[in-house]
Amino acid sequence: MTTDEALRIETLSSVHAEDLDLMSALTSLINEVYEVAEEGLWAPGTTRTSRQEVTSLTQAGEIMVAWLHDELSGCVRVQQLSAGICEFGMLAAAPKQRGIGVGRELVRCAEQYGREAGLDVMQLELLVPREWSHPSKEFLAAWYERIGYQVFRIGSIDESYPELAPGLATPCDFVIYHKNLHA
Repeated sequence: MTTDEALRIETLSSVHAEDLDLMSALTSLINEVYEVAEEGLWAPGTTRTSRQEVTSLTQAGEIMVAWLHDELSGCVRVQQLSAGICEFGMLAAAPKQRGIGVGRELVRCAEQYGREAGLDVMQLELLVPREWSHPSKEFLAAWYERIGYQVFRIGSIDESYPELAPGLATPCDFVIYHKNLHA
C-alpha cells in the first residue's frame, strides 16, 4: 500500500520471513524503540521481541512495514482477536525518522486492514507503570486519544501475559484502548 511517493507500507509475507537480514533488522528496530519507550519498566537486559517471534509473526501475515526511500522506517503487528475485533501492537518508527508521520501511517493502514476485514473495533494495549508517570507512555496515551482511541479497560499484565510479569522492574498495568472503525 503506497501512502505517498516516498513512504510505502506493505504487509510482509512468508517469503519475507526467509530473509534473515530483514527479520534481524525488524527485530533490532522494535527492540531499539521499545528500549527507550519502556525504559525502567523491565529488568535490565529484557528485550521486547526476538528474531524467532518476528519471523513467526511475519509467516502469519501479521507484520506491516514502512519503507521510506527503500529504507526500513517502521513496523506494526496487526492481528484479528475475535469476530469483530482486531488489534495492533509492536508499533515502532525508526528514531531518526520520528515525527514525520510514519507511526500515524502505520496505524492508518492497520485500521484500514480491520475495516477491509469487516471488523468493527481496533484495540491496542499500552503498558504503563502503576506507581509513577513515564514520559513516553504519557505521550503515547495522549496521541492515541487524539487519533480517536478511548480507554476500554485497565488490565493487569499478570492476567494477560503471566509469563512476562516476572521480567517487570516495576508494577505495571495494561491500558486497553478501543476505536470504532466505522465512526
